[in-house]
Amino acid sequence: MRCEVVAVGTELLLGQVVDTNSAWLGDRLASAGIDCHLRTTVGDNEARIATVVRQALDRAEAVIVCGGLGPTPDDVTRDGIAVALEAPLSRDPAMADRISAIFAERRREMPPDNLRQADRPAGAAFIEQGRGTAPGLICPTGPDAARVVYAVPGVPREMQEMVERAVIPDLVRRADAPGVILSRMLRTWGLSESTVAERIGDRVAAQTNPTIAFLASGIEGLKVRITAKADDEEEARTLLDAEEAELRPLIGDAVFGVDDESMERVVADLLVDGNLTLGVSESLTGGLIAARLAETEGASRWFRGSVVAYDSKVKYDLLGVPEGPVVCEEAAVAMAQGAAKALDADIGLGITGVAGPATQEDQQVGTVFMALADDEGVEAREMHFAGDRQHIREFSAISLLDLLRKKLLD
Repeated sequence: MRCEVVAVGTELLLGQVVDTNSAWLGDRLASAGIDCHLRTTVGDNEARIATVVRQALDRAEAVIVCGGLGPTPDDVTRDGIAVALEAPLSRDPAMADRISAIFAERRREMPPDNLRQADRPAGAAFIEQGRGTAPGLICPTGPDAARVVYAVPGVPREMQEMVERAVIPDLVRRADAPGVILSRMLRTWGLSESTVAERIGDRVAAQTNPTIAFLASGIEGLKVRITAKADDEEEARTLLDAEEAELRPLIGDAVFGVDDESMERVVADLLVDGNLTLGVSESLTGGLIAARLAETEGASRWFRGSVVAYDSKVKYDLLGVPEGPVVCEEAAVAMAQGAAKALDADIGLGITGVAGPATQEDQQVGTVFMALADDEGVEAREMHFAGDRQHIREFSAISLLDLLRKKLLD
């Protein structure tokens, strides 16, 4: 069973609204074992909607059209589907009564245009509303009704409820051999996409099932996605486990987590396992590291706090940084040691640098010094990041946490 998604809305094309619906649908279809190879976005235009629906039906057995089911004149999804299927629209009296009753129950006057939501193409069945006023549609088409077009609302909560309740079960019923598609993300930090691709190139070249893909995620690193298709969930997870076991040694310690594991979550677990506490001193990151750590559930068990030493005098007076340059390795080391002492922590982290827009102490924008101090000694790094001020700060924050992660793994 192949299914395509068509997102309707001129606001999507203009960038005024981000299309989260298609991403949600892709994930849900994969979980149900339904292949989705193509998504299309089209504006609120009857002729163009009809064209993309026809094209999608040429390639796939099922099409989910999302959005454009409202009562306003620009909501023309029903009309476009009717044209594509050459099935005239007609108003269903029972559905018109149902929509009127919804307004009556809410003690609201119903605009006459709302009755447009009771229109359906010939041969189509309604999907009852669960959370809104707009019903969805199931429109079988082709010889023996072997293909189908679904229409669902664009409001995410309404769409999700309708897809879960009616669309997915109908798709699974229609599929000849329903299976399961599962994905797993290996999250990495510190390696470029080209470096990772080179390390696992032989696995990518030999891929059949599972398949491997790269997802660049900016300040959260590079994700390596493994996707497996199988008859059941257990078999799919077995395939994922086997491929992960092949990839991890090739990528090395750049892999810091799986799926939704954030860098701070991984660090938190390692600190708890080691019964260790952490203190941080930040300059250019301005509290960003502390904010990430504090968002982690149970942070009070291991996170002592952070000294945001933005001004040089704070570095000198509170953290014991020697008088002189503050954008240097010596300052970062003193900040790490000072954080551990001032906050009574087992491990101290310190970070200083130049986020921009101008150079500082003859150091170029993007130059960052970071250090870790514990009872075994000190470890320091000089790093250079490209990008604007915010990106440099965010890259610095996750890189310092990665330094801590690797130390805790030693």
